[in-house]
Amino acid sequence: MKDKLTNLWANAWPTLRMLLFWTAMAGVIGLVCGGAGGAFSHALAGVTGLRERYPWLVYLMPAAGLVIVFCYSACGMENDSGTNQIIASVRSGKRPPLRLAALIFLGTALTHLTGGSAGREGAALQIGGSLASGVGRLFRFGERSMNLAVMCGMSGLFSALFGTPLAAAVFSLEVVSIGIFHYSALFPCLMSAYTAAGVARLMGVAPEGYTLLGLPELGLLPMVKTGVLALLCGLLAILFCVVIHEAGHLYQKLLPNRYVRVAVGGAVIVALTLLLGTRDYNGAGAPIIERALEGHAVPWAFAAKLLFTALTLGAGFRGGEIVPAFFTGATFGCVVAPLLGLDPAFGAAIGMIALFCGVVNCPIASILISVELFGGEGLLFFAMACGVSFLLSGKFSLYSAQKIVYSKLEPRFINENAK
Repeated sequence: MKDKLTNLWANAWPTLRMLLFWTAMAGVIGLVCGGAGGAFSHALAGVTGLRERYPWLVYLMPAAGLVIVFCYSACGMENDSGTNQIIASVRSGKRPPLRLAALIFLGTALTHLTGGSAGREGAALQIGGSLASGVGRLFRFGERSMNLAVMCGMSGLFSALFGTPLAAAVFSLEVVSIGIFHYSALFPCLMSAYTAAGVARLMGVAPEGYTLLGLPELGLLPMVKTGVLALLCGLLAILFCVVIHEAGHLYQKLLPNRYVRVAVGGAVIVALTLLLGTRDYNGAGAPIIERALEGHAVPWAFAAKLLFTALTLGAGFRGGEIVPAFFTGATFGCVVAPLLGLDPAFGAAIGMIALFCGVVNCPIASILISVELFGGEGLLFFAMACGVSFLLSGKFSLYSAQKIVYSKLEPRFINENAK
C-alpha cells in the first residue's frame, strides 16, 4: 500500500508542481499586464479625447511620426517588426526586450493623438509579450517557460483592453501557428487573462460589448446567406492583408529613409483627412463600428479605413490592425448584407467577426470573441461565418511570422518540423 501511494505521489507531483508554479507566475503576469493594460486604455482614451477636442492636432501627425522613429532608433529598435516579433519569439525562444513595451505604448499614443488610423490590440500583444518576458527574466525562466510566459502576456494585455478573457487566452494559443493549438499554455493563459481582466476592471476599464440586432430565424436560407457574406469577407481578408503589407513595401521602396517616410506618410493622412472632410477614419474608429452595428454605414467606409490604416502603419506609425479590421468588416457587412437579404446590423456583426477571423487565422478565438461581444444567441451563424472566412482566406495573414503548420484544406502537416 505504501509503495502504491509513493508511486501515485511521484506521478501526481510533477503536475501539481506545474499547476502551482503557473498559478503563481501567470497570476503575476496577469497583475502586471492588467495594470499596464488599464493604464494603456486610459491613455488612449485620453489622447483620443484631446484629438476630438482639438481637431488641429491632426496637423502634427508628421512631427509625431518623426518622434516615434527617433525613439525607436535611439533605443536600437529601428528594425522592430511589431507583433511579428512577439509571435516569432514564442517559437524561437528569443526574448522580447522590455523597452519594447514603453516604445509601443508611446508610439501608439502619439499615433492616436494625431489621428493615425490604428488600433490598440495589436499594440497590446507587443506590450504584453514584452512585460511577460521581463517577468520571465526576473524569475530566471528557461526557454520553454519563457515561451509560455510570452503567451500569457499576450493573453493578459488583450484581455485587459478588450474585456474578453476567454477569447484572449485562446487567441494566444492559436495565433502562433495555424493548425496547432498549444494546449500546454491553456491554463497559464486563462489564469493570466482572467487576472488581467479583473485588474483592468478595477481600474475602470469597461469590457467591450454590443447588442446583436437583426438576428434572423435559424434556417437553411439565412445560413446560406450568412455563408455568402462570410465568403466575401474571406476575400476581403485577403485584400486587407495584401494592402497592409504592400503599403509598407511600397513606402520602403519609394522612401528608403525612415524619417522621410514617416513624415510623408503623416502628411498624406492629413491631406486625405482634409480631402474627405471627415475625421471618421482617424484613430481606431470605435464610434463608426457602433454605428455600423446599428445598421448605418457609408458605402465606401470599409475601403477608406483600409486605405488610411495601410498608409498609417506602412509609414512607420505604431498601433494595431485588429480594430481597423473590425471597422472594415463591420462597415463592409453593413453595406453588403441588404444585397443578400440580411439585416444590415446583423451583417455588420457577421462582417466584423468574419473579417477578423480571416486576417488572423484564429477561428476558435473568433467564435469565442463573438460570444463575449454579442452573447451566444447568434453563435451558429458566427461559427459558420468564421469557418468559411478561415478557409477562404488561404495562406494570407496579417502576421508574416505566423506559420501554416497544418493544412486548411486536408488533414496533413505542411511543416513537419513545427509539430
